[in-house]
Amino acid sequence: MWSTNTPGKSVVGLNLTEVGNLVLYDRNDAVIWQSFDHPTDTILPGQELRPGMKLTATSRASDGTAPVYTFTTDDQIGFVGSVRVDNSPQIYYETSDVSKMKSDNGQVGALYKNGTFGEFEFSTTSLPQLIRLGLDGHLNLYVYDEHSTNWMPTDLLKNRVDDCTYPFACGSYGICSSASHGYDCLCPNETQQIDARASSYGCNRTSPFSCDSHDNTFAEVEKITFFALSYNNISANISNTTVESCKEECLKKGCSCTMALFQNQANLFGGDCYLLSDSFSLIDDSYVGYSILAFIKVNHSSNTLMPSSIFPRKRRGRIVLILGTTVGAVSMVLVSIFGISILSKVRRNDVEDDDLDLPRLQITRFPYEDLKAMTEDFNIKLGEGGFGSVFLGTLPSGGRIAAKRLHGFGQIKKSFLAEAETIGTIHHVNLVRLLGFCAEKSFRLLVYEYMCNGSLDKWIFHKDQEFDLCWQVRRKIIIDIAKGLAYLHEECHQKIIHLDVKPQNILLDEHFNAKLADFGLSKLIEKDQSQVMTTMRGTPGYLAPEWLSSVITEKVDVYSFGIVMLEVLCGRKNVDRCMPSDEVHMLTLFKCKAEQEQLLDMVDQSSGDMQLHGQETVKMMKIAAWCLQDDHSKRPLMSQVVKFLEGSVDIEDGLRYSFSVPSNHGGDSVDDATQLLPSTLSGPR
Repeated sequence: MWSTNTPGKSVVGLNLTEVGNLVLYDRNDAVIWQSFDHPTDTILPGQELRPGMKLTATSRASDGTAPVYTFTTDDQIGFVGSVRVDNSPQIYYETSDVSKMKSDNGQVGALYKNGTFGEFEFSTTSLPQLIRLGLDGHLNLYVYDEHSTNWMPTDLLKNRVDDCTYPFACGSYGICSSASHGYDCLCPNETQQIDARASSYGCNRTSPFSCDSHDNTFAEVEKITFFALSYNNISANISNTTVESCKEECLKKGCSCTMALFQNQANLFGGDCYLLSDSFSLIDDSYVGYSILAFIKVNHSSNTLMPSSIFPRKRRGRIVLILGTTVGAVSMVLVSIFGISILSKVRRNDVEDDDLDLPRLQITRFPYEDLKAMTEDFNIKLGEGGFGSVFLGTLPSGGRIAAKRLHGFGQIKKSFLAEAETIGTIHHVNLVRLLGFCAEKSFRLLVYEYMCNGSLDKWIFHKDQEFDLCWQVRRKIIIDIAKGLAYLHEECHQKIIHLDVKPQNILLDEHFNAKLADFGLSKLIEKDQSQVMTTMRGTPGYLAPEWLSSVITEKVDVYSFGIVMLEVLCGRKNVDRCMPSDEVHMLTLFKCKAEQEQLLDMVDQSSGDMQLHGQETVKMMKIAAWCLQDDHSKRPLMSQVVKFLEGSVDIEDGLRYSFSVPSNHGGDSVDDATQLLPSTLSGPR
């Protein structure tokens, strides 16, 4: 978020103030640096936006570009809202009253206080609030509603900026026209909608143009205007020129000109030509006699069968009316046949979108369209799990995310709510951080911090020297997992049982800090509740024996942890059919080696220094055996395990290796299920 640039300034302390200002100060309590001087996309009550400071939000357009919206103050103008893609920024809003932009010292600025922010006035309230610049350029005031537990937005620019005046209101090349319900978007000739379900995503050329000017021509659009011309912030590239000269100049520019605008086309001479390299939206100006021509560069071959301009609007209206009447008659018949099923589907989708359980989720709610842009239309898949797939994404701030998109129905809602409620309300260094969620119609997504080293299984079940883990890293990973489970079991307001502890659900960051992930199967119980009855859930091979009775405690996680511990230390799977027949089941071999006092034979031989720490490894294997006791009451608490692992307490002598082995723990059906398929790996990668 910030780089404080404070070396040599004797910073001795950091303070997060009650109003949300992060302050660095020196020995004399003088402020060296504060976050209020460096806003990102959000400004808080008590914060001032002064010249040189700006709110910034980076979106991602349909053509892959990344428009950067800024909202700032200017000494002469006041508020300025602008957008920048590749070239100089284009203004889409300027303040209407500079006199309201004066702060107490007479300088231009906007102090967010007592129901005002510069020229903007709104109702005062004691409820939490903030102002944020959106990815679409809208400036929204958010106030927390205690009754619905949601942040309620108000668009501060609503009566000042027309919907169509936003630079990408209809995406690339889309034509925006005002309507009773807001605005409509349509595509010019030689282009088509990127997404038929969302016209605001913009338009793509039916055939991409070539950078070679000889292969290009233009699709002509009549009677439009352009947002930047409203504030005269854009200068003509050529003045006193003709339409043909304007088009010729755009052709000469190759790929640096994607569209040309020609103003004052009523005269034979004297027109202004604007050459644009960025693919902004256009604005319908049909009802104004004096407007602009737009020329969208297209491939010459794709234009030979059709005139260069789109249908005149009146003629197009008649065609649409004829087609609409015909289609309407047929539609009435179809609606009478399928009306009930369609209506029920719509209602079902509405219920999904307005799920009564969603308001209680105290985490950020991402619009689906924003996540689609952040993940580049879910382009890079990180992994696949039992309830969905995980995709790499990038936040507007530049931080990377892992977005898990859940698919299917039925169990999906239960899993989604369980995970969002559980991990969304707790914070621990050894739990993966849930940044937010998305719930729109049938879409359900969970957004996590990105863990660049992926899941633990790839590092311990490998045949590649590249993924070798040394003793110290393995020991640290085991302790990290134990600390995460101890927090869930003993330190949260409610006891949280994970129920699916396995290497695939343990993620590693760039420093190999381990974090528990995938809480879709977790169970919350009260602190004073000793056990709970539930249906069997989890992954075969990691399930404690008491699952057969469906009455479980947090000790089922302790058992699963014992299995994972052995897998990390031995560098092998719980069940590995590539091994000799008497070594297929790790627990069978473990019990045999323990009785023969030859546990060192099981230590991972592929790692160079594991054998050097053989005695410490054997000691940890004994802790794993303690976690694997058949009688759950004889297993330790995870907080005890942490103490043993860190060496503050020694394990008692005379430990009995009384745990079940596969022959009397589920038979072959469990063993077969342990051969994990991608569909069982449900954690975010």
